[in-house]
Amino acid sequence: MALHHQWDPKRFMATAAGTEASYARWLRSQLEAPDVVLLAAEQETKIVGYAYGSLEGHDYMALRGPAGVIHDLFVEPDRRSQGIGRMLLGATIAALQGRGANLIVLSTAEKNEAAQRLFAAAGFRPTMVEMTLNGTA
Repeated sequence: MALHHQWDPKRFMATAAGTEASYARWLRSQLEAPDVVLLAAEQETKIVGYAYGSLEGHDYMALRGPAGVIHDLFVEPDRRSQGIGRMLLGATIAALQGRGANLIVLSTAEKNEAAQRLFAAAGFRPTMVEMTLNGTA
């Protein structure tokens, strides 16, 4: 969240003192949801990355039918380039497909070129471009 805010503070919300704990609490609440895939990568008893995805129905605003949606994929900065992100992505795709997803979609920040390379290497292709207009208020 903080990295996205650094890239574009007019688009992405800033973190606050309780943001990390609030997000962790929310992720824990998703653990038992039947349509959610939440995976963690662990090295030496430390969580070094995670992936969060879900099965979703028709989304007429996104112009798509039922799909697996990868909402979040994160690897600690000092653990990147070790294949952890690739492993999490592959496991998330497999889990969503194993639950019946024939289509999997995700979004990535425009400036996150490393993630875009990872996703392209896994077979994802660009299909939508989000554009933002900030008002004067």
